[in-house]
Amino acid sequence: MSALSAYFQRIRLDRLLVAMLRSSGVSLEVFFLTLLFALPLALLVTAGRMSRLAVVSKLTNAFMLVIRGTPLMLQLIFVYFAPPTLFHVGMGRFTAAIVAMVINYAAYFAEIYRGGIQSIARGQYEAAKVLGFTKVQTFVRVILPQVVKKILPAMGNEVITLVKDTALVQVLGVGELFHVAQTQSGRLVSVMPLFIAGVFYFMMNWGVSKFFDFAEARLGYYS
Repeated sequence: MSALSAYFQRIRLDRLLVAMLRSSGVSLEVFFLTLLFALPLALLVTAGRMSRLAVVSKLTNAFMLVIRGTPLMLQLIFVYFAPPTLFHVGMGRFTAAIVAMVINYAAYFAEIYRGGIQSIARGQYEAAKVLGFTKVQTFVRVILPQVVKKILPAMGNEVITLVKDTALVQVLGVGELFHVAQTQSGRLVSVMPLFIAGVFYFMMNWGVSKFFDFAEARLGYYS
């Protein structure tokens, strides 16, 4: 017991936890900002993907092919280093991280949206038209709730992946959770910071999983 106490005293567990909590706040900021901007942007990408204009749909397909076909880490580096070189306009590390994360996840969310929208039978649209609904009313009151129900499992998987992908912003030097855990682990010559980071990631993903379980239960009447 004395050896364990000496170990905790050596690594200063209290200070370590404070540092990890602060860095987890950065990870949560990256997470929520990515969702805030990627979810609506994905709707625009979906509209482009499903556009009847060949030019728009082909350009959108090319964009999605590039984004989904290259690593997120490479996109982070490109967004941060390319603008100063190409356009002589730079941005901060945190801003570049958010921009890259938003673009990446918008492409993936857009495909989930598209799959959900295309899964709705045409008869739903026709029935709504017979009832006198406008196109906007049909989408908001009839189609959208069913789409949300259908895409929740896939969206849950992507959001859980997003929690873990926040660790990749460390490539730009952003002091998020995993970056601080690695730094503290090297400084203390201990795996304890990495273990604590793992617990924090698990708790965040547990919260995400519970949220989507709750949302699926609330929308169960659309089954």
